[in-house]
Amino acid sequence: MISKYEVLQTNHMIEDDNLDVRTITLGINLLPCVVDDLDRLCVNVYRRITGLAGNLVKVGEEIEKKYRIPIVNKRISVTPIALVGASACHAPEDFVRLAETLDRAAAETGVNFIGGYSAIVSKDMTRADELLIRSIPQALARTERVCSSVNVGSTKTGLNMDAVRLMGEIIRETAIATADRDSLGCAKLVVFCNAPDDNPFMAGAFHGVTEGDAVINVGVSGPGVVKDALVKARGAGFEELCETIKKTAFQITRVGQLVAKEASARLGIPFGIIDLSLAPTPAVGDSVAEILEEIGLESVGAPGTTAALALLNDQVKKGGIMAGSSIGGLSGAFIPVSEDQGMIDAAERGALTIEKLEAMTCVCSVGLDMIAVPGTTSAATLAGILADEAAIGMINQKTTAVRLIPVIGKDVGDIAVFGGLLGRAPIMPVNTWSCEAFISRKGRIPAPVHSFKN
Repeated sequence: MISKYEVLQTNHMIEDDNLDVRTITLGINLLPCVVDDLDRLCVNVYRRITGLAGNLVKVGEEIEKKYRIPIVNKRISVTPIALVGASACHAPEDFVRLAETLDRAAAETGVNFIGGYSAIVSKDMTRADELLIRSIPQALARTERVCSSVNVGSTKTGLNMDAVRLMGEIIRETAIATADRDSLGCAKLVVFCNAPDDNPFMAGAFHGVTEGDAVINVGVSGPGVVKDALVKARGAGFEELCETIKKTAFQITRVGQLVAKEASARLGIPFGIIDLSLAPTPAVGDSVAEILEEIGLESVGAPGTTAALALLNDQVKKGGIMAGSSIGGLSGAFIPVSEDQGMIDAAERGALTIEKLEAMTCVCSVGLDMIAVPGTTSAATLAGILADEAAIGMINQKTTAVRLIPVIGKDVGDIAVFGGLLGRAPIMPVNTWSCEAFISRKGRIPAPVHSFKN
């Protein structure tokens, strides 16, 4: 039972340290909508989403008012659309119509994003999977609120390198299709390995096939709260440092638990999980990079960054697990460059490179996130970066993801501006040595062995 006293304890964190509940995400199963006629399918999808999510924003606002806890986003995730449209969609344009239906439903309910324009192709692609993937550039160019994701690998199945190669091409096409907005479409497109079924965070959220008909998942945040707590522990040893992070993560997660239970009760929809990720924003003081610097780094990217991030990620999990009844999603520390002012600053001064970010992804949640690269970057190079990050996830049995944004018309030294929570990003240099021959090979990298470890 969560007491009012616990909520009152968080007031100063909300007022001074940017504590918020980052998102309430309503997951919706769209499989009952499936028919083989596209017009009927679009009607079914629109009605089911607006019917179940019609009160989501209102309920979120009521909870905000009752507890004085900011809930930044109210979102929807749906069953991967490659499955939903498999019988009715026979061309990429058919899937684009479904994307436009999702966009209209999202606008009607008032949510800021709807996720699930997705395909799960970790072992192979069906025809519907490939059609959806090829539709992504136009789908994201012609919608405002739709987010897309493609899972190209897993620890159990290996890496689908045909899908990796195709996604390199799709990212470039999406960048070109949205070139007039600094290639914004790529900011709403995630390539995963080991994607979870219950992630509430965009752009990678989808309602997994292991889920029920509807579920409430909540993502908490609070980098500023953790940083403020660490300021008080300057000069302390590692034991005290870890205890401080754990205790703070506990408090943050209890706020998320309260919101999740309240939203579940008011909407009459089961509570799923709390995702206790530290999710930064462009706001000053709401930065994971600044936490790492408070731990003792002159700049994020310096030697010791990966170790400091590993410590942070582990203590956040340890503290959060004790505070919530069901923890899931991604849960850890996010390091999106464009959404974290400290990361932006480090990249601009040359302390943070893509290679260092890749090393950091071995020990934290998600992966290479919201990274702007030159618009001339080739599809093969993009695919090579995707493959590297997916391999980290596959081998280490963890979720990794990539949001790369080749900004058409811009080069190293320029800035891409996305706005809102998506922020702005310096164009970062990429290694220009070719991986074309590697990426051109067909087939799949086999799954790693699961025994004989030493």
